[in-house]
Amino acid sequence: MYRLRSILTIVFAALIATVAASPQPAPPVIVGYVFPQNGALQHGQIDPRGMTRINYAFAAIQNGRMVIASAGDSANLHQLTALRKQNPLLQVLISVGGWSGSAAFSDVALTAQSRAGFIQSALEFLKSYDLDGLDVDWEYPGLPGAGNRFRSEDKRNFTLLLKGLHERFAQESSHSHKKLLLTIAAGAFDDFLAHTEMAQVQQYVDAVNLMAFDYYEAGPDAITGNHAPLFTDPADPKKDSADATVRAFETAGVPAAKIVLGVPFYGRMWQQVLNANHGLFQAGKPAPNGEPPYSVIKVTFLDHSFTRYWDAKSNAPYLYSEEKHVFVSYEDPESLAAKGKYVRSHKLGGMMFWSYFNDSSGELLGAIDRALDVPDTGQTISK
Repeated sequence: MYRLRSILTIVFAALIATVAASPQPAPPVIVGYVFPQNGALQHGQIDPRGMTRINYAFAAIQNGRMVIASAGDSANLHQLTALRKQNPLLQVLISVGGWSGSAAFSDVALTAQSRAGFIQSALEFLKSYDLDGLDVDWEYPGLPGAGNRFRSEDKRNFTLLLKGLHERFAQESSHSHKKLLLTIAAGAFDDFLAHTEMAQVQQYVDAVNLMAFDYYEAGPDAITGNHAPLFTDPADPKKDSADATVRAFETAGVPAAKIVLGVPFYGRMWQQVLNANHGLFQAGKPAPNGEPPYSVIKVTFLDHSFTRYWDAKSNAPYLYSEEKHVFVSYEDPESLAAKGKYVRSHKLGGMMFWSYFNDSSGELLGAIDRALDVPDTGQTISK
């Protein structure tokens, strides 16, 4: 009996040691894009405690090199890196490109020489401002985006650019002993996957910030819809959702742990929408100021002739005014709680939002923090 107990003790101790030595999954990241739009950041304007990573938007590309986009960017970056004193775990990255800043990417990625020049400038930029990494926001390889130059070669060159950045960052980190992060912002649509090599790209990046929003936009879409649905509503003519996109990226070769689910802190708005199905999936026209930030939605629309509805199939809220015939698709704490649960249950890398200043109250960021940090209560998400 003593011998058996001794053996069991040894086996149990070995199991404990094995579990302790096993790599633990990284906690989910919370990535916030800070976009001051050429403005100056003020002391105390940003609370760094709710985020693990800040992506400052945007750096520019001039003559093949990465440079600051406006005179105030230098001071703003110093403001952000100083926030590490309040949150030592905070990582500060620079995002380059964006919807209106991606025109030079195709040229930069075109040749080994052009890639090398850009990569060297990116490294110098990171070192100059003591940053933790680079977020490449090319919108989009092989596609025109906002009237950008594009080529069929972009598909391969996008991979080569990221491979070069990854290798150069690893080389630098071996000397500095400071890891430099490399992430990308990815379009949540099939054409993005068709024009990239995500199975190869994912090898070189630490995270794929999936822009799982703008599935519906007034103007391009003649009918209303959920612009950031978690699941696909069978009644949705486009059959789009964050869940469908996540599955498509996983099928394309991106591990779940590298997918960071993006959410919008702004809405999409249509006018001249008839009162059928409370305005959802109905014909409509673009409304003035059709991308209201959540702070405006909360103060101006909620409880002001607008009624809030919940699409249980999509786990998405929306507003409709019978008086004004206006429809608003947006994100709120309830939908973010559902997405946080989805991120945990699917073991995704975390959540990302665009952008910090769209919610001055901090209500949405607080909802993300609770959704990702609070232990699972067992509550189910409808699907």
